[in-house]
Amino acid sequence: MKIAIITAFPPSKVTLNEYGYHLVKNFVQKNEVSEVVLLTDTTQAPKDLDFENSHKVSVHECWSFNSYTTIFSISAVLRHEKPDAVLINLQFMKFGDKKIPAALGLMIPMVLRNNKVPTVSLLHNILEQVDLESAGFTTNKLAKQFYNFVGTTLTRFILKSDVVAVTINKYVTVLENKYKVKNVQLIPHGTFESIETPCFDLAPGPKQILAFGKFGTYKKVEILIEAAILIRQNSAENIEVVIAGTDSPNTPGYLAEVQEKYREVPGIRFTGYVDEKDVATIFGQAAVVAFPYTSTTGSSGVLHQAGSYGKAVVMPDLGDLALLVEEEGYKGVFFDPESAASLAQALEKIITNDAARKAIAMQNFNAASALSMDKITDMYMDTFKKIIQSKS
Repeated sequence: MKIAIITAFPPSKVTLNEYGYHLVKNFVQKNEVSEVVLLTDTTQAPKDLDFENSHKVSVHECWSFNSYTTIFSISAVLRHEKPDAVLINLQFMKFGDKKIPAALGLMIPMVLRNNKVPTVSLLHNILEQVDLESAGFTTNKLAKQFYNFVGTTLTRFILKSDVVAVTINKYVTVLENKYKVKNVQLIPHGTFESIETPCFDLAPGPKQILAFGKFGTYKKVEILIEAAILIRQNSAENIEVVIAGTDSPNTPGYLAEVQEKYREVPGIRFTGYVDEKDVATIFGQAAVVAFPYTSTTGSSGVLHQAGSYGKAVVMPDLGDLALLVEEEGYKGVFFDPESAASLAQALEKIITNDAARKAIAMQNFNAASALSMDKITDMYMDTFKKIIQSKS
C-alpha cells in the first residue's frame, strides 16, 4: 500500500509536527506499506528522517503556514503520486493562524473526497469542545459567534472525508449528534515510543518539575513558578522547574517576558525548543510532569509522552484531560487550574511521597504501553483497507 500523509514534520515548528513524525516513523515499519508520501511544510533544514526504513519515505515540501495556495499544491502532488490512501493530521490552526489560509487548508478533505481519493482525517480537536476565551482565540462575544459559525462550516468540510478519526470517545458522540453523520471513528492518540520499561527511581540532585509544550495561550507557566515558590516556603525539598518548549505562535515573546519577570527566582530553567532526539532525556530526568493549563483543546500528546517515559503527572481538573484519564487508564493528581496553592499541594503529594510517585508513574507507563503508536497505525491500516474495499 502506498500511503500519503499530510502533516507538519520536524524540524518544522508548526503544530502537530511531532505527531506527524511518529505517524510516519511507524507506518514505514509496516511490511505492507511500500511507500509513505510525505506532504509537508517547507523548512530551511532537511526533514528529520532518522529512523529505520526511512528509505520508504518520499518527501514533498509542498505547503507553508498561512499560504493561500496550500490546497492547490497538495492536490497537485496527490494527482502525480496517486496514493492508495491519504491520512491528514489535522487541527483547526494546522495550515495557518489567519482565517482564509486556515480555512482553505481545512477544505482539503472535501476536495479529496470529490476526487475519489480514500481519505482519513485525524482531527485532534473539535471546536465544540474548545473554550475560545481560555484557549486564547477571542474574548469578544460576537467574535465567538463568528468562530463557532466558521468552525461548524469547516467541520462539515472535514466530515466529507471517508472517515474522520478522533482521539476521545466523547468527540464521536458530539460530532454524530450535531452533524448527523456516521463516519466518525475513535482512534486513540497513542504513545509515541514503544520503549522498554523505564527505571522508576530518581537520579540524584533536584527533583525536576517539567512543563513541556508551546506556551502562552491556555498553557501558562506563571502558576507553576508560583507553586514552586510556595513549595520552597513550606518544605525543604530541593526542586527545579524545567520549562521545555517555545512560545505558542499566537503569543510570541511570552516566555521571554516570564523569564524576565521571575529572573530573581532560583531553580527555574528555560530550555527553549527541544529537538526530537533530546525529548527522552528531558522527560527521563523529570520527577513529575505538570500541566499548567487553563483550558484544553484536544487529546494531550504530552500526557502520552509522560506515560511512555514512566512519569507521574499533576493535571488541572479540566474536560479532555479528565476524560483521557478515565478512558485510557492514566492516573494523576488533580489541581484547581486557577490556584497556585492547589498546584503546590498536588506537586507535594508526589515529590514528598516516593511510593505514591512510583505507583502513579507505573500506572501511566502501563496505560501508555497499551496504546503504543505501532498499534495505532495498525488501526489506521485496517481503516484504509475497509475504505478501499468499500469503493471497489
